[in-house]
Formats: sequence, structure tokens, C-alpha cells
Amino acid sequence: MHHVAAIGFDLFNTLIEANAGALNEAMDRLIQSLQKNGLAGDLNAITVSYEQAAVSHIEKAHQSGKETHNRFWICDALNHHGDRLSPDDSRIAEAVDAYFLAFYPNCRLIPGVTEILTGLKGQYHLGLLSNFTHPQAAMTIIDQLNLTPFFETIVISGDVGYRKPHPRIFDRFVDNLKTERGKTLFIGDDLEADVQGAERSGLIPIWITYARDRKLPFTSGKFFSGGELPGKHIPRISAWHELIPLLH
Repeated sequence: MHHVAAIGFDLFNTLIEANAGALNEAMDRLIQSLQKNGLAGDLNAITVSYEQAAVSHIEKAHQSGKETHNRFWICDALNHHGDRLSPDDSRIAEAVDAYFLAFYPNCRLIPGVTEILTGLKGQYHLGLLSNFTHPQAAMTIIDQLNLTPFFETIVISGDVGYRKPHPRIFDRFVDNLKTERGKTLFIGDDLEADVQGAERSGLIPIWITYARDRKLPFTSGKFFSGGELPGKHIPRISAWHELIPLLH
């Protein structure tokens, strides 16, 4: 891979991981925020409606490639029980912020990330491309883990309006990096979004199986889809020290 000029990275389960209880804590914070504002009478019913709304929006996003924000999920869940709220209601925005507060203390770097990024910076153009509905929360997590200085561009699906594997978000990523697709690696854990998406967009995919091999909880919870195993032409690494031999 001596022709490689740039390397792109996914975020969750590639560079960082979340504690197992983060999703439950996030849901608790969401409900507490709604309760405080008088919007969650029947807790069980609201929780079920939110999960159903989330599944529905994720399935639609999967089909269309268009990103949807969490505020629409919450709005649909509440309106299902008779409320007449707009997704732009300030109380929904407050609940979204409460939800993501759970992730800030519960995210950590995967071992070897700082070392590999330090070694690659200056030798390659580096970029980050993540599917994340709430861009402000994504940037807070990235900043607090001291990842921001490593990257020339950080592209979040919630800003673009499309999510991996849609080609539009890969187009934005490559344009920002100002490199050729055939000279750009993309490393991620999700077979469909990262591996297939990158390959279809003309990038060179590498599949990182750190989370999969260690059976870590996936941040997407029940919505995670494993996808078909890639062909042998797709390089695979399980830990970050395995990347250097591939590059050389």
C-alpha cells in the first residue's frame, strides 16, 4: 500500500468504545428530562414508543441513506400518546441533550489509538467520518478524548444529512481531504456502512474487528446489523498495531 496518501477512520468501535451501561443511562436521562417538563406520563408506554420510533427512523435511514435526528424520534414517540409537539420544541432539544450527556463520561479510546494516530500524522492525510445523528454531541466526545488535533477533516452524518454507506457522505469526506479515492484507506468496524460503503465509493477499505473479536457491546444496541463477511481481498485487523505491517 505504498501508494496510499490518506487514511480515514470510523469513530465508535473503531477509535473509541462506550461502556456497556451507556445506552441505559442515556435512556434514563431522556425520560427524566421529559418528566421534568411534564411530557412523560406513562414511562413504560413512552419508552416503548421511543424504541419503536427509533427502529422506524433507522430503517428509513437505512433504505434512503438520509440521516434523521433524535429529536424526530422523541417527537414521534410523544405525539403517539396525544401530544402535538414540533421536533423543534425546546423541551425536545433539552431531552436530546440530556440523552447524550450519558455518553461523555462513558466513552474511552480503544487501546493503541493515540499511538497509531501519532505515528501516522504527518505521513498521511488523516480524516474522521462518523454516523452520528447529533453532531454537537459527537464533537464533544471527539474533543474530550483529544482526537480532534489528529484530523484534517471531521465529517459527521448529522451535518451532511446522509449516513454511511451512502456515497454522498463519502464524497464529502474525500472532497474535504483533497485526496484521490484510490489512494485513500478507510478503516471501520461496520461491514455495510464502513467496508462496503468505502469500497463502493472507490476507497480502499480495511475492516477492524477489535469490538467484534472481543464481543464488546455495540453502541447501536439491538439495531446493530453484522452484515455479510467481506471477501479475502479486504484486509482485516483486530488491533491497531496490525495496521503498520499492512501499510508497509
